[in-house]
Amino acid sequence: MRDRAVTEELDRSAAFWSRRGVMAVMVALSAGSVAGAPRSETAPACQADRVTLISGIRQSSFTVELARTPEEQARGLMFRPFLPRDAGMLFIMEPPRLASFWMRNTMISLDLVFIDRAGRVVNVAARAVPYSEAPLRSEGEVRAVLEINGGLAEALGIGPGTRAVHPVFDAAPAPYRCAG
Repeated sequence: MRDRAVTEELDRSAAFWSRRGVMAVMVALSAGSVAGAPRSETAPACQADRVTLISGIRQSSFTVELARTPEEQARGLMFRPFLPRDAGMLFIMEPPRLASFWMRNTMISLDLVFIDRAGRVVNVAARAVPYSEAPLRSEGEVRAVLEINGGLAEALGIGPGTRAVHPVFDAAPAPYRCAG
């Protein structure tokens, strides 16, 4: 008898929290949150050492090291045994071009996020295998490539069409473009 009472109480509790979750989503949507766009009319604050990725109503930010010079880009994240979850490296392509990477001397699995001038993710090379020399290519011209921990892109819903906010994406639509 006691087990039945506990089960009924758990069912009531689950139903209550389920209704609360639905209510929270409805309130968020009625407050003007639109899938595929930031919640406000302006992009998140832009800093050279941060990239914010927007996928639907989810935003993920990464503290990034910039790889601008040929030497920095050739070294990338090689020889590093660890990368913090909220960190990455942003390879800036000047001028925008087709990009191809490999994992030679890279000790950790990475996701390579290929991003065009408008800050739109073109494609993701997911879970790149450490030390592999297989080419990982963009599916079009890109302005930047963001390297993050392997598996994070999938876990965070980052894929083609996701928007990236960073000062380098100068052709981004107004809601995603950095001010100034």
